[in-house]
Amino acid sequence: MRPVIRGVNRVLLGLTGLLLAALGGSVLAIGLGTPMPSWWLHQGRHDVLLSDAERTRWRDQGWWWPVVIAALAVLVLLLLWWLVAIVRRHRTAEVFVDTGDGDGAILRGRALEAALAEEAGRLDGVDQAHVRLTGRRGAPRTRVRLLLEPHVDPGTALDTLTTGALTHAREAAGLAALPAEVRLRAVKHRAERVS
Repeated sequence: MRPVIRGVNRVLLGLTGLLLAALGGSVLAIGLGTPMPSWWLHQGRHDVLLSDAERTRWRDQGWWWPVVIAALAVLVLLLLWWLVAIVRRHRTAEVFVDTGDGDGAILRGRALEAALAEEAGRLDGVDQAHVRLTGRRGAPRTRVRLLLEPHVDPGTALDTLTTGALTHAREAAGLAALPAEVRLRAVKHRAERVS
């Protein structure tokens, strides 16, 4: 999960939790007989949350139901987006490395991504390299995007990446396999006038 989404997620969860705890705790306290503060919305312990007049106040207005339905639809879409952002993992956070002595080690996924991107970026004719680790920690997968110089043969660049950087990463992490999805693009240079 991206750091921005993770931060927003924590703030929203914290605010939602505080709001629900304050509201639920105050309703519970008043229901158990605690004296009501002067600012409390209702008059007594047995008062209902919404009276008949409050529930039917706007029902005859033409704008009421479309606004209620639109607000609820927006709320549902925001909650679904939030749920998808939480559940969907974009990156593998860590990779299990078999050290060969019966124990194992944990390698940060971002460290492996950075090492792989650095080695791929040093290949001849590669302008930029971006690497993302996906999958499970015991069976990671890679997504590699290479931005190639115009003079580079894509087949040669792919072969060099496969036999070089990807093989080194797989062997260094002690993985049986490291499947990769590689996307190659050529750098687009702007035309310049020659005088």
